[in-house]
Amino acid sequence: MKILALTVSAGNGHNKAAESIKDYLTNNFEDIDVEIFDTLKYINPILDKLVVGSYLKSVKNTPALYGKLYEYAENDDTVSNLSGFVNDILSIKLKNLIFRKKPDVVYCTHPFPVEMLSILKRKHKVDIPVVAILTDYAPHSFWFYNSIDAYVIPHEDFVCEIREKGVPKDTIYPLGIPISNSFLQNVNKDKIRENLGLSKDKTTLLLMGGGLGIGNITKIYKELCFSTLDLQFIICAGNNTKLKNQLESLKARTLKKTIIFEYTEMVPELMSVSDILVSKPGGLTISEALVKNIPIIITSTIPGQEEKNADYLVNNGVAARVKESGDLTHLMYQLSQSKLRLSHMRDMAKEKSKPNSTKDIANLIVSFANKYIEK
Repeated sequence: MKILALTVSAGNGHNKAAESIKDYLTNNFEDIDVEIFDTLKYINPILDKLVVGSYLKSVKNTPALYGKLYEYAENDDTVSNLSGFVNDILSIKLKNLIFRKKPDVVYCTHPFPVEMLSILKRKHKVDIPVVAILTDYAPHSFWFYNSIDAYVIPHEDFVCEIREKGVPKDTIYPLGIPISNSFLQNVNKDKIRENLGLSKDKTTLLLMGGGLGIGNITKIYKELCFSTLDLQFIICAGNNTKLKNQLESLKARTLKKTIIFEYTEMVPELMSVSDILVSKPGGLTISEALVKNIPIIITSTIPGQEEKNADYLVNNGVAARVKESGDLTHLMYQLSQSKLRLSHMRDMAKEKSKPNSTKDIANLIVSFANKYIEK
């Protein structure tokens, strides 16, 4: 069985989702070959640098502008038509990849290849089944096109909204966002805390800014590490060397225990031993935190899909949100005084989690491949 995965490196989440599914498929099925392709890099590396580079620069430097474009694209056909025109041209090279690899099914973790494959299928250039996997709790119109066989969405809560966009009900699968199997492993929390040099009895905050290490992490840490709150910290700076250096400078001036990581594969363990996650609300980070049943404090939200993610979490009682870093101390004090609220946040995280997401999505993909092979 041959399976093709298409993604785009606009942040780490799309790639991580594709890799989690590949790992599950290769570890749990025999005679299966899974290849992941970064769609834009494959089509044209220069175009990839232009598109992805512009996206990352906009998110970091002009997030408000990015948010406006995101909203405009949801409600106006001009951006959608332009995207369709460009992807129509780019789909020609993607067709060559399909013909060369001859997959039995394709799964996509970014909307660009979804639209390209939709174009190819509508033109009867390819007939393979396509599974689109949403990686945010924000079903933007850019994901939804004709001739796509399955849409995997984060939760049943979004079925009605997606149906209103004209998506057939029998193509909607509320299986969750795929996460690494490492988040499902039982760990010895006391042992991990001991190895990290952390107290077993002190409230532990996990501060994360995604793979890019963006957001107000320095301001947040500065506010909390010099507060009167009895806390200890684990901070993930991602690939942001400047951020790590700023944090190390603050760490040297505070008495509060602090562990600082650059990009790390230890996130499952770090979430396991933390009492509260303070983070920007990326789709993958949210899914991982929900499976770990950890309460979330949302900060540094990027306008667009992360605003939607934040709204979903707050509306469902999983998270609290601060828009100014100066408000965080007050919120932390309130949470420390209310075991009931923290307990409710953990319960809601468990209710909204999809611990079997990767397994269920992998089985869905294989079922479509089998049907195609049997044709």
